[in-house]
Amino acid sequence: MMNYYLLPFRFKRINTQELLVNELGDFLFVPLGTVDRIVKRQVEKKEDIYKDLVTNFFVSEYPIPELIDNMAIRLRTKKAFLDSFTSLHIFVLTLRCNQNCIYCQASSRECSDVEAYDINKVDLFKAIDLMFQSPSNSITMEFQGGEPSLPFQLLEQSVERAWTLNQEHKKQITYVLCTNSINLTEEILSLCKEYNILISTSLDGPAFIHNHNRGKTDSYSRVVDGINRARRYLGEDRISALMTTSELSLSHPREIVDNYISNGFNNIFLRPLNPYGFALESTDWETYFDRFIEFYKSSLNYIIEINIQGKFFVEEFTAILLRKILTPFTTGFVDLQSPAGMINNVVVYNYDGYVYASDESRMLSEYNDYTFRLGHVSDKYENIFYGRKAQEISLIWGTEFIAGCADCVFQSYCGADPVRNHSIQSDMYGFRPTSSFCIKHKAIISHLFSLIQNESNRVMPIFKQWINRNENGL
Repeated sequence: MMNYYLLPFRFKRINTQELLVNELGDFLFVPLGTVDRIVKRQVEKKEDIYKDLVTNFFVSEYPIPELIDNMAIRLRTKKAFLDSFTSLHIFVLTLRCNQNCIYCQASSRECSDVEAYDINKVDLFKAIDLMFQSPSNSITMEFQGGEPSLPFQLLEQSVERAWTLNQEHKKQITYVLCTNSINLTEEILSLCKEYNILISTSLDGPAFIHNHNRGKTDSYSRVVDGINRARRYLGEDRISALMTTSELSLSHPREIVDNYISNGFNNIFLRPLNPYGFALESTDWETYFDRFIEFYKSSLNYIIEINIQGKFFVEEFTAILLRKILTPFTTGFVDLQSPAGMINNVVVYNYDGYVYASDESRMLSEYNDYTFRLGHVSDKYENIFYGRKAQEISLIWGTEFIAGCADCVFQSYCGADPVRNHSIQSDMYGFRPTSSFCIKHKAIISHLFSLIQNESNRVMPIFKQWINRNENGL
């Protein structure tokens, strides 16, 4: 029996090999039966695999690894998003909207009802004051709705107040307007140009899909017109688009990708529906996620082929996962963080003046579910961000100590989602075997590892380009 010490790692069979992943997210593919040999101390020093196991922190020749400080630094790098605390601050200026999306997660309201669904100026300014109490030196001020461009005066006052206060606080502020681009007037675009506001819009693919999802007949043409107008006014790189995969979308992966390319985008985020708002009632959830996984695989394969043919085009969710798998760095993607990104990375100031732990949790409030309400904008910062509700959530937001996550091979790449657990399973802790969040991420990450394992020569040059945002290779 060899005299070496086991370091924490998890494993899973993928095709004809075993995948080993350690605490740092490092991985190895090894022959079947290797885990059993490792545990039984049967791997000998003369074997090539022994060197790989030692240098990649799966086993150690000493009770305390010689490079334990290096391990600590790398783990700290993975968790660096915690250093600055809340950096993304979402302001829901209104719940009113000028579209009728069949899957609207925010349960938006008609344009006419101003009094009930627009945030009042006093609450808005208090929310901005709270934002500046965040210890993060870099903050993102994101405007959402409904359609946040409708109450233009509130949007303008928000940016102007933040700019004024920042003369004292000296933070790096990124402004983002999440809009359907239907209402991008000269006035709005002028404000965006003056304050360097980024525009994030919604485009679901070809006209027949986009119009169906919006419940309109002219939405697609108006959105594309808004995108092009914004590009001319602000610059090509100042507007991005996000698609949502409705049930109709699932049958048209190539058409959606082609539409993004024809509209001048070099990336796409294949985003599934989430079980909130109108989508909760209008979707066949029994089959949706199985179909989405196949949609994702088909879309990704098509996108890879497009890249092989010489067109640089990124699937953003894949790129996020690849950064977690192939690099030592963290990402800003809230859904795949542990501890969870809610509160730690994002907070929402809702139109009703209340503060919520995440964007999804404010959506539950439209169904009188206030489980993740942290407080009101008039409350003290400490009582909101470190209060009893935040402490309660923090007990179940880490994959490292949740049953079903703690021993999962993909733990280093995934995140906890107490809001979805509560929404679907009526339990913030959740039950992984029946969790659609868990099933979806396991399937997608397994697929990526299968591609790395079996098609490395085909996919890795492309994956590395995506990670480095390098159109011309490394």
